[in-house]
Amino acid sequence: MQYGIANLSIVPLRIEPDDTTELVSQVLYGEIFKVTERRKKWSKIRLAYDQFEGWIDNNQYLEISETDYDSVIELSGRLSGDLLEFVQDHNDQLITIPLGSSLTCLNFLNHSFDGHSIEGLQPKSHVIDTAFLYRNAPYLWGGKTPFGIDASGLTQMVYKLNGYKLHRTVEQQAKQGEALSFIEESEIGDLAFFDNNEGQIIHVGIIMPDNYIIHAYGKVRIDRLDHSGIYNIDTKMHTHKLRVIKKII
Repeated sequence: MQYGIANLSIVPLRIEPDDTTELVSQVLYGEIFKVTERRKKWSKIRLAYDQFEGWIDNNQYLEISETDYDSVIELSGRLSGDLLEFVQDHNDQLITIPLGSSLTCLNFLNHSFDGHSIEGLQPKSHVIDTAFLYRNAPYLWGGKTPFGIDASGLTQMVYKLNGYKLHRTVEQQAKQGEALSFIEESEIGDLAFFDNNEGQIIHVGIIMPDNYIIHAYGKVRIDRLDHSGIYNIDTKMHTHKLRVIKKII
């Protein structure tokens, strides 16, 4: 088994070993992973954080030893806390990193960081403040940053920045936590899931005070939430049908 770390800012994770195939997620600076299959130009990887798999360009990561991988796993998760930060390498070159990048491997990479960071569990009340950092980020299938993010990427990254672990996809996240019987039982920071006409869960958002929700739909936006689902305040119509509310924290 081989191991790797993302030493660049935002690395595409694709469904197949080809630059033209679907973007399924992104590997942010400092994330570590196992290499389950290696080819001439591409590697199939499994991320340590959420076990999500995909293909990454061999030129876009640094190979590390199993010992280094295991040592990083034991470290607490220190993450960059501003929309855009940078690290400095041993040649004094700057590498920009997005919100939520991992800083636990700075010494290993011989990089320095002098910005705002977050570490450990945060109060549940901080979840909405964190979500607001992504407000107006454009929707991007597979995205995990303020420069482009999808619905489950938003919920995963917001929870991650507050010290709580979510899986990567909306289907996986919907299997976590405790289901609530009524919307009135929900609290600020709980997750609302929505399905299509076939009953497949396709969307997720974070519940806010006063029956509002923040979610990624076109962009990260705030809309009304009622018993039927999401009511878009711009188009004056419902866009998503409520399936279940889950309490993760």
